[in-house]
Amino acid sequence: MPEHQTTTLENGVRVVTERLPSVRSVALGFWIRTGSVAEDEDQAGISHLLEHMLFRGTDRYGSEEIDQIFDAMGAEVNAGTDKEATSLYTRVLDRHLERAFDVMGDMVWRPRFGELEAEREVVLEEIAMYEDDPQDRVFDLLGEAVFGRHPLGRPVIGTADVVAAATREQLSSFHAERYLPHSIVIAAAGSVDHDDLVAMAGAAAARPALSLAGPAGAGAVGAVPGSARRAAEAPPDFARRVRFLEKDTEQYHVCIGGAGMAHDDERRFAMRVLEGVLGGTSSSRLFQEVRERRGLAYSVFSFSNLYARTGEVGLYLGTRPENLGEALSVVAAELERCVSDPAEEEELSRSRENLKGRVVLALESTSARMSRLGASLLSGLPILPVDEVIERIDAVGVTELAELAGELFTAERLSVAGVGPDREAFHAAIEPLSAGAPAARQLSDDAPEQVTA
Repeated sequence: MPEHQTTTLENGVRVVTERLPSVRSVALGFWIRTGSVAEDEDQAGISHLLEHMLFRGTDRYGSEEIDQIFDAMGAEVNAGTDKEATSLYTRVLDRHLERAFDVMGDMVWRPRFGELEAEREVVLEEIAMYEDDPQDRVFDLLGEAVFGRHPLGRPVIGTADVVAAATREQLSSFHAERYLPHSIVIAAAGSVDHDDLVAMAGAAAARPALSLAGPAGAGAVGAVPGSARRAAEAPPDFARRVRFLEKDTEQYHVCIGGAGMAHDDERRFAMRVLEGVLGGTSSSRLFQEVRERRGLAYSVFSFSNLYARTGEVGLYLGTRPENLGEALSVVAAELERCVSDPAEEEELSRSRENLKGRVVLALESTSARMSRLGASLLSGLPILPVDEVIERIDAVGVTELAELAGELFTAERLSVAGVGPDREAFHAAIEPLSAGAPAARQLSDDAPEQVTA
């Protein structure tokens, strides 16, 4: 049997399932093609606030009633917003699937935007929590440094000013523009019958309150109108920048990164393998050199984010003030080594096997399988059989890693972001990262963009 089945309803909603008869549960998710990249600057955070408002009641279910229903099923319903998508998901016993679908469908298509004042305060508290956490803040700063003024550089969570001023009318209009049938994927994995789920989706679409209007769209921004769409589709300005937030912290939190690749780039498998060699595993070069051999950090790792048209690569390091200079010198040396010698044969083999193991082990989770289905279909990516994924990982060689490393990790391409107690000490410590790179553009929190030597 095929690993998955897909059906597109007449209204454009897509349904994708993967049946696993050995389990008694179903992971169910609604995936909506809208996120922070689809916002104008004066809408920053509306996608995230709207995601919260999905839980504040529908035309048939009150906010507390939704909590009670899922509690009674021994389940949780949760949601998330990222740069390009919003998702609502749960995992329930198969006998509760129809009930869970009914409630979640109402949450997605028929939110009543009740209790806005209370939920707005919740989101403002969440923003304040992120502002207080230097490790979260440094990743947002890196986004600003890497993407400049492009919407990808804005924090998904938004700004307190926008959230505080949001109205029910604004949320309702935003929902009507973006939560359109052709922008929604319903995914399920586990003890699920595909035809039954298609029937549930069709019945939900037949209810009068569901709007079937809206032209078909394509890409990560779907049917987003006007300036938000144009801004999201414009290429980012990837000039090298330095971004620093002075804050009374015990550690310096540092991110180094630059332009990456789009999620449909065929080199994404090589990117994951290179990531494993550089800093994605406990045997990686960064982890071993910075933490294990020198004890300069507790947390150090590399990462990548892949978007519809571009992406981001980077690494994170947290270290005490007395270790900052040495730690960043080691990081600079490892980045140079990554470009000149991206992997020994043993490192390459270990990273490939690690990646294959993580892929296969993750798919023992129905939730992971559901997420793979929903995210892939929403993004327009093929849902590859696991055997083909493994073949593509095995095909990655040193030549591919060398080409990628030279493109992604040279000094002139990398921006730097930091949070810590002393701006001057930070700028002195990042000097080794600037070797051979042009003057960086510095963005301060309280001054306009300026060029510094």
